[in-house]
Amino acid sequence: MKIAAAQINPVKGDIPKNIENHKILIKAASDQNVDLVIFPELSVTGYETELAEQLSIHYEDPVLDVFQKMADENNITITVGMPTKADGKLFISSIIFQPGKTRDIYSKRNLFSTETGVFSRSESFCQLNILQNKISLAICYDLSDPKHSQEAYEAGSNVYTASVLNSVNGIGDDLVKLSDIAKKYHMHVLMANFTGESGGYECAGKSSVWNNNGSLLGQLNRENEGLLILNTENNQIEEIYIN
Repeated sequence: MKIAAAQINPVKGDIPKNIENHKILIKAASDQNVDLVIFPELSVTGYETELAEQLSIHYEDPVLDVFQKMADENNITITVGMPTKADGKLFISSIIFQPGKTRDIYSKRNLFSTETGVFSRSESFCQLNILQNKISLAICYDLSDPKHSQEAYEAGSNVYTASVLNSVNGIGDDLVKLSDIAKKYHMHVLMANFTGESGGYECAGKSSVWNNNGSLLGQLNRENEGLLILNTENNQIEEIYIN
């Protein structure tokens, strides 16, 4: 299986512009025969908590239909980040588009302290099955809860992905935590982060992949948008920069 972390520079609150940017990266992933591409936390809007209420949608909103079309046409699974509304509550969600399947959703279970006044926690768990691989999804602060990665391991996951916003000041700790998860549970681990600025944070880039012994296999730079692609069969890495 080939899985890619997509590193993008979001445009604050501009859903159409960000969707166009996603499409460029998805096309690049498809050209490399990637099976699954993971985008960062709230990738379609940027990490803009003060705008989340007005930008939020139901996860089945047709504004995102383009991703299902691309999944179907390119035989690729895509996860994008979006604030979603359900039962009067606001969530940080990863919306999942699989070829030939109904779209799905995973919403963040563990909220950072600055998010608790805006968003609600979910109780969900998400595991994708792709080419005999089991992939668990995490969103940013989820990775700091040991129960989250333990649940992924107990469910038989061999890949753990984290969609994040990590700042230049905060990324160091999370890189260590993700390496530890890979080593402890013998899972491949992948992290997709922003570059540029979002939510008032200077984003760190450095989207990364670890092998199932916890060793860093590859890492993008801080500045550029692009893809970090892992082949889980042979631990080979490809780096593709878009700009």
